[in-house]
Amino acid sequence: MPQPYIVVDAAEREIEPVSRYLRDLLIGDVSPLTCRSYGHDLLRWFRMLWAVDVGWEQATEAETATLVGWLRTARNPQRRRRDGTMPPGVVHPTTGKPTLGSGYAPRTIAHNLSVVHGFYAFHLLFGRGPLVNPVPESKARRQALAHRSPIEAPLPHRRGRLRPKIPVRQPRAIPDAQWKKLFAQMRCPRDRALLACYVSSGARASELLGVGVTDIDWRKGQAWLISKGTRARQPVPLSPEALAYLAAYLDEAGLPGAGVPVWRTRRGEPRPLTYWAARRILQRASQALGANWTLHDLWHTAATRLARDPEMTLVEVQTILRHAHLSTTALYTEVGLDDLIDKLAEHYARPIQPQAWTQNYAADDIEAVFGAG
Repeated sequence: MPQPYIVVDAAEREIEPVSRYLRDLLIGDVSPLTCRSYGHDLLRWFRMLWAVDVGWEQATEAETATLVGWLRTARNPQRRRRDGTMPPGVVHPTTGKPTLGSGYAPRTIAHNLSVVHGFYAFHLLFGRGPLVNPVPESKARRQALAHRSPIEAPLPHRRGRLRPKIPVRQPRAIPDAQWKKLFAQMRCPRDRALLACYVSSGARASELLGVGVTDIDWRKGQAWLISKGTRARQPVPLSPEALAYLAAYLDEAGLPGAGVPVWRTRRGEPRPLTYWAARRILQRASQALGANWTLHDLWHTAATRLARDPEMTLVEVQTILRHAHLSTTALYTEVGLDDLIDKLAEHYARPIQPQAWTQNYAADDIEAVFGAG
């Protein structure tokens, strides 16, 4: 089976153990982007092994601890800011979103450990590599998750050794006032249609960019796309306002050819709009407003609007967002502190109410039990 990505060493030689593992993942029907992500994690692992002069077959928990220690202290090159507007690791004053830290996030470290553990588990099946997986695992976690009904609450369990604490991520939707300002920054019909489709469909960034003109059902108000998780063709809703912006964009740019996505570049020869180009569109608009909104925030905004609509049930929202578990959809019903600003202002403005007791209690008894007021 042809590999979309190959991991090589400093001499441009293919790392055969990694290629065997990635080929096995492809046979198991993972996406090419998953292989790319796993390849980056395994390249990081092999670079650490080369630095300490240990072969991959002789790796132990000591090398895993070295990797975790380095990731917890090293600076992530992907975090370099070129605009210099906000230092890393602080909360943005406009959006309330924390900016990314300068190092590797706990989720990145945990993902790297899971990939390395899977890599060695694969080779152990065929008698290759060390006798013991160098990445320790939590037996308590395996027992807690084994044979568990999905309607039951998960049992508490200890983390495996060297595993970082994973903070719970809270969805961050764009407030209505800031959404209007952000939408006003869109200077062409394509960008306005793109944002309107994102916030009404609940589609992920890469999914919507692959929609063709034949995938749009104007009568039903929906579009067909390839799901990021299952890679199945699934419908998502589009609001009448989004369809109107989309029609205006197609009227200006013209209909694309067969097999060409709706979203195309505006300069030079028309080409399909990539994820990085769409992200740059939102970055420019956010910087003009002094904000740090991202494409993923559009997904959170769509999900929050649907989940907090009193006329929509949580099961209906789960169907629209294509969540596998209802607990994931329920995260968007949680109320944050930013949503309570007006209520808190009213609370602080109200005078403190004195304690009052019903007339059935004698004043002497109350004073004897609770003391003098």
